[in-house]
Amino acid sequence: GFHLSGTVTEPATATEPEMTYKVAISFDRCKITSVTCGCGNKDIFYCAHVVALSLYRIRKPDQVKLRLPISETLFQMNRDQLQKFVQYLITAHHTEVLPTAQKLADEILSSNSEINQVHGAPDPTAGASIDDENCWHLDEEQVREQVKLFLSQGGYYGSGKQLNSMFAKVREMLRMRDSNGARMLTLITEQFMADPRLSLWRQQGTGITEKCRQLWDELGALWVCVVLNPHCKLEEKSCWLRQLRKWGEMDVCPLEDGNYGNELPNITNALTQSSGHSQDSLARPRRTVFTRAIEGCDLHWQDSHLQRIISSDFYVSPSYQREGESLLFNSQGQPLWLEHVPTACARVDALRSHGYPREALRLTVAIINTLRLQQQRQLEIYKHQKKELLQRGATTITNLEGWVGHPLNPIGCLFLTLTEACRLEEENCLEISDSGDSKPPVYQHVPVVSGSQDSGESYLSLALEVALMGMGQQRVMPEGLYAQDKVCRNEEQIIARLQDLELDPVLVQTLRKQCILLLEGGPFSGLGEVIHRESVPMHTFAKYLFSALLPHDADLAYKLALRAMRLPVLETTAPSGDVTHPHHLVSVVPSRYPRWFTLGHLESQQCELASTMLTAAKGDMLRLRTVLEAIQKNIHSSSLIFKLAQDAFKIATPADSNSDTTLLNVALELGLQVMRMTLSTLNWRRREMVRWLVTCATEVGVRALVSILQSWYSLFTPTEATSIVAATVMSHNTILRLSLDYPQREELASCARTLALQCAMKDPQNCALSALTLCEKDHIAFETAYQIVIDAASTGMTYTQLFTIARYMEHRGYPLRAFKLASLAMTHLNLAYNQDTHPAINDVLWACALSHSLGKNELAAIIPLVVKSVHCATVLSDILRRCTMTAPGLAGIPGRRNSGKLMSTDKAPLRQLLDATISAYINTTHSRLTHISPRHYGEFIEFLSKARETFLLAQDGHIQFAQFIDNLKQIYKGKKKLMLLVRERFG
Repeated sequence: GFHLSGTVTEPATATEPEMTYKVAISFDRCKITSVTCGCGNKDIFYCAHVVALSLYRIRKPDQVKLRLPISETLFQMNRDQLQKFVQYLITAHHTEVLPTAQKLADEILSSNSEINQVHGAPDPTAGASIDDENCWHLDEEQVREQVKLFLSQGGYYGSGKQLNSMFAKVREMLRMRDSNGARMLTLITEQFMADPRLSLWRQQGTGITEKCRQLWDELGALWVCVVLNPHCKLEEKSCWLRQLRKWGEMDVCPLEDGNYGNELPNITNALTQSSGHSQDSLARPRRTVFTRAIEGCDLHWQDSHLQRIISSDFYVSPSYQREGESLLFNSQGQPLWLEHVPTACARVDALRSHGYPREALRLTVAIINTLRLQQQRQLEIYKHQKKELLQRGATTITNLEGWVGHPLNPIGCLFLTLTEACRLEEENCLEISDSGDSKPPVYQHVPVVSGSQDSGESYLSLALEVALMGMGQQRVMPEGLYAQDKVCRNEEQIIARLQDLELDPVLVQTLRKQCILLLEGGPFSGLGEVIHRESVPMHTFAKYLFSALLPHDADLAYKLALRAMRLPVLETTAPSGDVTHPHHLVSVVPSRYPRWFTLGHLESQQCELASTMLTAAKGDMLRLRTVLEAIQKNIHSSSLIFKLAQDAFKIATPADSNSDTTLLNVALELGLQVMRMTLSTLNWRRREMVRWLVTCATEVGVRALVSILQSWYSLFTPTEATSIVAATVMSHNTILRLSLDYPQREELASCARTLALQCAMKDPQNCALSALTLCEKDHIAFETAYQIVIDAASTGMTYTQLFTIARYMEHRGYPLRAFKLASLAMTHLNLAYNQDTHPAINDVLWACALSHSLGKNELAAIIPLVVKSVHCATVLSDILRRCTMTAPGLAGIPGRRNSGKLMSTDKAPLRQLLDATISAYINTTHSRLTHISPRHYGEFIEFLSKARETFLLAQDGHIQFAQFIDNLKQIYKGKKKLMLLVRERFG
């Protein structure tokens, strides 16, 4: 009958012994309807043993004895034989069968039992009745378990891949017209809807993760395919519709545009974005991932025109056209299909998915003929409006629903249908190339079968044409991050497929023709002369077109790429219609363009397009100028222009050959633009940019360097100009790199000095030292720089800056100038009694040492300044000690006599310093005693010992110190413990 059983032996392996499994398979009308196997493997696919038994039966039908269903065999037995048969059966399996046999015997002997109400008895080996459902065996529990497991892994461990392969399995089932396809999809969807993360995402108002989003999209698209099955029964469709509505009404059901956020009033809608197309999102009905499938349930295939299109290649218009038939055919008599494009493409996808490839191809051709006719009509409309539109320079005409990034992927669907018809299936098409990637597909031209005169077209050229039409469609940027991201992703997917096509003369002709149409297409084309302000940019698409066209028609390639460089949303303000609502002009949203979430990506694509053109135009001055102008006009981000400048520089200076001057000049010009753009704004890459510009100018040559030095004020801050630009230009490396002769070196040095002096005048605080360094070799310039420092010293400079320059002067051999600057620095300084670790202390000690080495007069001049500025006793005593150790005037200034005698603390100028030090110790002592704690007593006694050393330098020092101590004992007698310590040490 319809039941196959057998034993399958699995041979022994190194680790496992030989195993034998019992397998049973039921089948019905060429389908396996149930399986059982002793191995107990659980999977959505059959185990190896079931497959082995099935293949054995298929390959060796004569080895498997064919018997009648068991009921027929029993029918041939008499009563004794039946009794014997039953008893032997029970004996063979008495442990398992006996209880069941007893129960059945009881029921048969009871006249009113249920079993006696039914005629006949069941037979597992007989086939199902003709009306019964017959479908392939599917382990439903297993499907549920696996989907649940993959979802719980959240896209990790390749689970996304596993779920995609389950979707592919559904598509395969649909193509084989296996009714389990829809059943399996239902099971998958139930698990997706039960995913606990959905309610979490909804509560948090966050979007679903990217990987998960793509899986939901595929789920929605598969349901559209299922409900559009051209041969499904009405009751099936209504059952699916009920399910889809139930899922769609659940509040966790993901929305089509990928956000839960739209249920809140959208803040970006507070700003009217354009003349009325983005109405408040609250007014729009809620669209879930199942909405398109629900809408698809209303579509049918009964239309007679549609039936004729898909059932014959030779369906053409009758020789005479009745009224109203002109909409059904084009002027060549080929049938048109005037449905909403994404919906028509969903039909194509459904035909393809349900195993009707020829029909899918016929409908595709009708859709393309319709699109061509629309394109022609739009061109004619545009010709009439052209003058007016060009004067306005903008258009309100655009498609609100773009085909690229559309949930139903219409363009991708048509492209696949057409290219699948042209695929060359090689013998070894499954072979993997060395790198481990599968080889790109190989296509051949397959002529379009058509009833009208031979068009000479191939399905491959149609595939290219429809991809270009769809990508070039002018459309408004959709709402929401997810939808915008999808536009970019879908565009990249289509371009990746286009890049698999080898462009032969036929395809090049298609490419050129379509590019010309796109350029002339007015507002209906994203590459037309006028576009809507919020039109999706064409940079990625244009980059593909440019590279593809360049070898065949360079003029067209450049015209197209230059046209595509624009990014109108950054160029114009919102349409003038908004002025009537002044409150709309106050931006509620911090970002520049609240609706454009992918702006960063789009700007980088614009930059890529420009870079591609620059590379191609290398060596062609005229083309480079045009590209440069386009960059300067259309790119508004300094970091992107900097990237382009760097790209141009890299291409212009290959390691293995000479530099290309044309492109180098472009790099320099872009670099200069970046300098101007970032001069007054903060940019964290500014230093890198300035250094790069000098490198670039050096490559261009000495004239470029002279030019940037002369016009530094429009490019750099004074600090950058002196410390980075002039310093690098004057460096040894630069002079070697340029191999300059003496006059050229002098010219550069003169420009650098002029710059240095200008910068020192403008910003003496930050540029004085650099200016002095740059002017060292020129006496007049150096003197001028020094004078600038002296003039600025009294007002605009800090003591740190002055001390630094003073030290530099000493190092250069100008000790008297160093002394002058150090004296000026001292007047800006103030060191309090407790600042004994101040960073300026080293400078003060150095200044005093310098004065001391110059002689008595200089020391006498600086001590009053020190006394006025420094109130810290330890620092003063340190200076005093150093001044008494050696004789002054050891620097040996020419023309000065030096007595060689040590100085006395009793006479000026050291007497003043000694008095100031003693007075500082007294003041500090009182200050410290007001807030002293017992743990600091020891430290304080040491401090007093140091004070005594200083007191003793005075003639009556010991008397002064004794009075000082007595005074302390009197005033602070309350601090008994401390005063005890004072007595112990000082009496």
